[in-house]
Order: sequence, then C-alpha cells, then structure tokens
Amino acid sequence: MLLKSVIDWRLGFGLLGVGAASSLILLNVYVMAITAKWRFTNIASVPVEEVAIIFGAGVWEDGTPSPMLAQRVQAGVDLYHQGKVKKLLMTGDNSSDDYNEVRAMQLYAEAQGVPAENIQLDYAGFSTYESCYRAGAVFGVKRAILITQRYHLPRAVYTCRSLGVEALGFGTPDWGIFRNDSMLRYSTREFLAVINALLEVHLIKPKPTFL
Repeated sequence: MLLKSVIDWRLGFGLLGVGAASSLILLNVYVMAITAKWRFTNIASVPVEEVAIIFGAGVWEDGTPSPMLAQRVQAGVDLYHQGKVKKLLMTGDNSSDDYNEVRAMQLYAEAQGVPAENIQLDYAGFSTYESCYRAGAVFGVKRAILITQRYHLPRAVYTCRSLGVEALGFGTPDWGIFRNDSMLRYSTREFLAVINALLEVHLIKPKPTFL
C-alpha cells in the first residue's frame, strides 16, 4: 500500500512536470506563430517605415559594441541607407557612467554615415519590455521596424505590439554566425523570457524604471 502511494505520488508529480513543460513549449510556439507575418529576414522584403528601433545587446570594456550589438546596428544602418527607415531609435542600458550601450551604438552608426540628427537615444531601455513601453510612451512611436537577432525577434515584436506599437521586425542571423554554445545559452534564456514577457504584458503590466 505504501509502495503504491509512493508510485502514485511520483507519477502525479511527473505528469505535472510534463504538463508544465508542454505549456511552456506551447506558449513559445504561440508567440512565434502569431508574430510570423510581421517578421522578416530578407532586408529587401522589409517595408518602408519612419523609424527603426535597435535593441541594445552589450559592449566591451573599451566601450565598443559586442559582435551581436554591432550586427544589430549595422542592420539599422543598412535599412537607413536603403531608404527603408528615416530615423534610428537606439535603446539600451546606460545604468552607470562606465556602461553605455546606446552611445556605442550611436558612434558605430555615425561612423557608417548616419547623421546624428537622425539618431535618437533611449538610455533607459533596460529590457525588451521597457524599451517597447518607452518607445510609445516617451518617444511617441506608433509604428516601427524592430531590429535584433532572429532568436529574440518574436518576443520583441509580440511585446511591442501588445504595448501599442505596431511593430514589424527584421531579424539578423544568429545560429551559424555566433558560437553554438553561446546561442544555446541565449536560446534557452529566451525560452523562459517569452513566458516572462507574456506575464508582463497581460498580467503584471509594470511601469518602466524611468518614464
């Protein structure tokens, strides 16, 4: 009898774990599916919009963009030079004097020929949610092309659209470009971040750190 109770207990928890894992997978599939029509991987297919939002990624100790961030900014520069967008809104982390993602992004874009007057900086884009929220609430963005790597793009598009920005997305390559172990880590973290994004936009609805 005791053995049967233990087996039933383990089976119940096992089924609960399987159910929870299945739910997480389905929610990720849902976000990917519902945003598919708004995401592009070919720059020629990207429609013309007024502004592109470029999400921060990381900078080195010398203040230069990490390879992932440089790739994002370069995509924004390419869209600008091809006449796909007129303005670049760069959003990232400048939470301390010695860490400034958006300044690094600005310098990179200006070196590629984008005039300073066509670049707007959001120094308080501490997360995808805060960047999307502030794009609409602080900078008045109604429509935009979002620029980030493909693994991150579904969440970015879903979050911005849920917060009132009619977002389309241009996804830059990631798997096969960056190290596999790095991409596995980023993708695993993104899997969980999608769940957090759903909670933020539908249940928690927090205010950004700064408005």
